[in-house]
Amino acid sequence: MDTSVWLDFYEKRGKNGEAALILITKLIEKDSILVYSDLVIRELRHLGYSQNEINMVLGIAKPNNLRRVHIHKSDLVLAKRLALQRGIPKNDALHAILARNSCAELVTTDCHFERLRDMVQSKSPGDFT
Repeated sequence: MDTSVWLDFYEKRGKNGEAALILITKLIEKDSILVYSDLVIRELRHLGYSQNEINMVLGIAKPNNLRRVHIHKSDLVLAKRLALQRGIPKNDALHAILARNSCAELVTTDCHFERLRDMVQSKSPGDFT
């Protein structure tokens, strides 16, 4: 999930927060794996979240249902290139690359991912309700 979905859930941000809660609840009930990345951690820290708060955000799922994916240098190089080519933020390009490399569905509320449809299909939390 993109950082925005984690934030929608944790901060209970209106309709997006409700949709994120429903999605995360369904995923947990189905014993699905929630994938997050080093980038999610970095973005949360950049927003001022402490490690304890980050643990609380991710703590909604059982440890066996969480999978952390790591960023490789080649991912950063490709993200920078894609961001320039497609006019999107580098972090969004990086989220798409990480989802593709992890064979994970990308869940986001961000429209930038439309420009990456050839790389990864994205869905909004509402698509799962």
